[in-house]
Amino acid sequence: MSSTSSVSSNELPFGQFLRNFENSLDTIFNKTADINQLSLSRGLPAHIWKEIMALKPLSVAIPQAYGGRGVSVKECLGILSAASYQSLPLSLTFGINIALFLEPFAKYATEDLKPEVYKNFMENGAMGGLMITEPGYGSDALNMKTSHTRAGDDYHIQGLKHWQGLTGMADYWLITCRGQNEKGELSRDIDFFVADESKEQQKIKVLEYYDNAGLYMIPYGKNEINIRVPEKNKLQPPSTGLKMMLDILHRSRMQFPGMAMGFLRRLMEDAIAHCQHRVVGNTNLFAMDQVQYQLSRMQSSFTICSAMCAKSVKISGIDHELATSGLKANVMKALVTDLMQDAAQTYVQLSGAKGYRISHIGGRGIMDSRPFRIFEGSNEMLYTQISDMILREMRKSKINDIATFAAGKEATKMAADVFKKELNFSVSGTLPQRQSIDLGKIMARVLAINFVLELHNDGFNRELTDNCIEVMREEISILRHTMHNHTGTRALDDYQDKSNWMDFV
Repeated sequence: MSSTSSVSSNELPFGQFLRNFENSLDTIFNKTADINQLSLSRGLPAHIWKEIMALKPLSVAIPQAYGGRGVSVKECLGILSAASYQSLPLSLTFGINIALFLEPFAKYATEDLKPEVYKNFMENGAMGGLMITEPGYGSDALNMKTSHTRAGDDYHIQGLKHWQGLTGMADYWLITCRGQNEKGELSRDIDFFVADESKEQQKIKVLEYYDNAGLYMIPYGKNEINIRVPEKNKLQPPSTGLKMMLDILHRSRMQFPGMAMGFLRRLMEDAIAHCQHRVVGNTNLFAMDQVQYQLSRMQSSFTICSAMCAKSVKISGIDHELATSGLKANVMKALVTDLMQDAAQTYVQLSGAKGYRISHIGGRGIMDSRPFRIFEGSNEMLYTQISDMILREMRKSKINDIATFAAGKEATKMAADVFKKELNFSVSGTLPQRQSIDLGKIMARVLAINFVLELHNDGFNRELTDNCIEVMREEISILRHTMHNHTGTRALDDYQDKSNWMDFV
C-alpha cells in the first residue's frame, strides 16, 4: 500500500508522505475491506493493523535521530486528521500513541531508554498508551492511589487503573503513581514510569475488558499493576511531576483538533452531497432553509477546528512548556469535542432512517465522538475551569465587564471587537456552577473566534470565516440569555409523593 519509491518514509516531503498515507487508508478501508462492516465488530483484523502500521504513521512523533520524521505538531495533526476522515477510532488510536506516549517520551524519557523503544516503534509497529485514571478517582488524578516504592535498584509499582485506551494491546505504558514512604503515606507529587510489556517483571495484568458503547476498534478495561521497573524507566521532569502531568495533558488537549479535523470534514462533505442528491417533493434537501442552517453550522465547526489546528501548531510543540496553558488547552478540547458530537447528530438527522445504523458513518459517529466529551476531563469541568480562570484574571484586573476585559487581552481582543454587543454584560462575585459553565462556553467561543480571525488574517477563506462568526454570534447570544435566566431549580430528594399521573385521571 505504501509508496514504491526507494526514498524512505522519513525522507519524503510531508505532503507526499501524507498523500501516500491517505491513499493507502482509502484503499484499505474502502476497496480491500469495508470500514462500515469492519466497524460492526470489536477490534480490527490483524492483517489490516499490519498494513496500516507498515505505513509508519507514528514516525511523525519520533525524532529524526531515531529514524522518525521529527516531532512536528503539523505532521502529527495531519496524520490524525487523515485517519479520522476514514475512522475516528483509528485516529484516536494514533492520538493516544502520539499525545499520551510518544511526545511525553520524547520530552521526558531518559536517553538510555530511547533507542530500544524507538526501534520497536519504527521496525515492529509498537504502540504505547497512558495510565492515569483509577476506578475510585476519575478526574481527581491528584488523589490516585497507585504507588511506587524503591526496591533495590528498581521501583516497585502497585495499583489499579481503568479505562485506558489500548488495554491489553499496547506494548508500552506510561504509568502515573505517587511515591510511598516507610509509613505508607503517599507523596503529593506524581511520578511517571515506562512499563515494557515484553519484559516479564513489567507485564500488566488485564482484569476485565469493558463493553464500551462506541470506539469498537479500541479495547478498554481494568488493569492491575504489580511490576518492577529499573531507574532508567522513570521520566525526568524539569521541576515537579505535577507540572509535567499538566504539560502532557494540555499538549494532548491541543491535539484534539487534529482528531476532529478529518471527522468534521468527512461529515460535512457527506452531508452536503447527501442533501444535494436527496429529492423531497419538487426540490432537494440542499435548497431548504433549515437544511442550509444545519449545513452552515457544520461548516462553522470545520472552520473553528481548522483555526484550532493552526493555533496548535504554533504553540504546542514539545519545545513549549504548557503547564500554565490550561485556558487554550481547555478551550480546544471542550469546544471541538462538542462540535464533533453536534456534527454527528446533525448528519444523522439529515440522513433520516438510514443514518441510524452503526454501519453508517453518522450513526457510528454519534457513539464514537460522544466519549470525547468525557475523557481527559469532562467538558462541564473544563468549561468551569475556563470560567474560573477568566474570573480570576478579571478580579486581578479589577474589571467586571466581559467586553472590556476581552478587549484588553491578546488572546481575545480581535473577537471582542467583533462581539461588542454580545459581550456587553458584567459578572462579579462567585457564580453558581450552572452560570459558570455558561460563561465558560461563551469565553471558549470568543477565544475560538480569535483563532479563526488569526487564520483569516493568514489568508483563510473569508466566506467560511464570516459564516462562522455569525453562527458563533448566535450561540453566544443564546448562552448569554441562558446564563442570566437560570432560576435555580433543584432536584427533589423525594419526588414520589403525588407524582403518579394515573392517580389523577
